[in-house]
Amino acid sequence: MDTAKEIKDFLMTRRARITPDQVGMPSSGRRRVPGLRREEVALLAGVSAEYYVQIERGQVTGVSDEVLHAIAAALRLDEVETAHLFDLARAASTRAGRKQARARSTRRQVPESVQALIDTMVTAPAIVQNAHLDIVATNPLGRALYGAVHERQPEPPNLARFIFLDAAADEIFPAWEKAADDAVALLRVEATRSPYSRAVTGLIGELATRSSEFRTRWAAHDVRAHLNGTKEFHHPAVGDMTLRFEALGVTSAPGLTVIGYTAEPGSPSHRALMLLASWAATGHGAPTPDPAGNAAPYAPKQP
Repeated sequence: MDTAKEIKDFLMTRRARITPDQVGMPSSGRRRVPGLRREEVALLAGVSAEYYVQIERGQVTGVSDEVLHAIAAALRLDEVETAHLFDLARAASTRAGRKQARARSTRRQVPESVQALIDTMVTAPAIVQNAHLDIVATNPLGRALYGAVHERQPEPPNLARFIFLDAAADEIFPAWEKAADDAVALLRVEATRSPYSRAVTGLIGELATRSSEFRTRWAAHDVRAHLNGTKEFHHPAVGDMTLRFEALGVTSAPGLTVIGYTAEPGSPSHRALMLLASWAATGHGAPTPDPAGNAAPYAPKQP
């Protein structure tokens, strides 16, 4: 990863989305690009224009936390975006060897205690996901919920690869645009945290080569957390479901996240989830509409 270019592109896209009116500055005069000028960001951050230009070019060695926080405030970055800016600055200032060691240390097996915990969640689907969106463990109901992903990809299945390269993705995830945006934003965060991880860079390279939808989103430099919210599913056996999720980091294995799903009690989604739970409990956790019981063949999306 070219960290200097990542810093430049991230800061440029962030200032492009803020108008002078939003920060109380005059908007008169011809502007070659949308949003704030570099000198306007510098003024808001309380640094010289020359210093800000140097930072936006990726020359961040020695830049203090106070200056980075001031730039984050000037650009109205949220908590996740601010953390991303600090990760970019840290990556630019850290030797490759040390960063490689960190990347290797995050490749962990799912602890037995985590698998035991999610297996007790008999009415709530649960998966364990690593930082580059491999599904590395499930409970039976989680396996049923993500049955199509498991059937159509080698183990461990990767959600980003499924979303962007499998023709069935927009059927399984009806809110495909949001799923795609979330996947790219999460990969963007991980690419900065582990810039020398072959698993991460290889996946991003593959998706960028094969999917124009991925390339467009990657160029936006958006980042976000994936802590809670709702997700829409379509399951071939039980139909549409809107499920709430909570994502919990595994402290004993950094880089792994447990994601658990629930449905609004009494809702159609809850009834569908309970039906799916009965399938999972009887060993039929991933039914398909094929009468012969065969999984649908893998069908890559066209780039």
